[in-house]
Amino acid sequence: MEFGVAADAYRSDPSRKATRNGAVMVTVVLALAAFLAVLALWYAVAGGLSLVGIAVALIVGLGVLSSVHVCLEWERAVIMRLGRFNRLAGPGIFFSIPLIEFSTLRVDQRTTATPFGAEEALTSDLVPLDVDAVLFWMIWDPEKACMEVEDCRFAVALTAQTALRDAIGRASVSNVVMRRHQLDQELQEAVEARVTDWGIAVLSVEIRDIIIPKELQGVMSLEAQAECRKNARITLMEAERDVSAILQEVAETYSHDEIALSLRKIHLVYEGMQDNEGTVVVPSAYSEGFTLDPNKDAPKANGNPAT
Repeated sequence: MEFGVAADAYRSDPSRKATRNGAVMVTVVLALAAFLAVLALWYAVAGGLSLVGIAVALIVGLGVLSSVHVCLEWERAVIMRLGRFNRLAGPGIFFSIPLIEFSTLRVDQRTTATPFGAEEALTSDLVPLDVDAVLFWMIWDPEKACMEVEDCRFAVALTAQTALRDAIGRASVSNVVMRRHQLDQELQEAVEARVTDWGIAVLSVEIRDIIIPKELQGVMSLEAQAECRKNARITLMEAERDVSAILQEVAETYSHDEIALSLRKIHLVYEGMQDNEGTVVVPSAYSEGFTLDPNKDAPKANGNPAT
């Protein structure tokens, strides 16, 4: 059963994963060594081999095979004695009593990544979404993982998928898309509340992808464009308001100081000539602003205007 829309595309190469071949070989080699040792001892005592000696050696070999176990560094084995929990074993080599003790479950305590998802899950505004996510979790209590739930991996995946569908159903499509971080936190809390009693710790939940129906992608794109245009116009109007306020302040300053206004005109002409590196042609009315007013500044003689 798959729990993600595109989970297979992210599966790692099995050849790159750690295997238990070495641990199995240790047990097999010890069982074979016990079988050969019993055969050699029988031959030395009885002076030859017989069916009885081979049967005894075979029983001893099978006993070693069923009583000698090896757990890797990240593994723990749940040992049951006559159907009741007895102990946790590992890592390393450990022994069990044949026919009385047996290993019920071998627990991997490394961090596990479980992809899951919700296909065509309806939001609160009845929009079907395809959501892919990944759950990072680990088993911190192998005893509870064995005693409290039948298949902890399957139960964790189902719990995460159910929590994802429930979270999507309580939010609108815009909230799901814009509040991905909050959705991650909500999913982690919901899954952790359910699996803590199973001896499982949830490390994090991350939303990988949200797929919106193609029929709505164009509509949402137009809505986003309209929102961007509105924000751009608002920004432009705010800039014009600030510029107009500054121009009003400058105009009030120049209205009381004609000399400063004339100097500003000269400076503008100079900047224009410097930037264009050419000749600036200005109207005569504009150039008159650089000259003195003949009516105000004409020289006077004997109290009479000059002629």
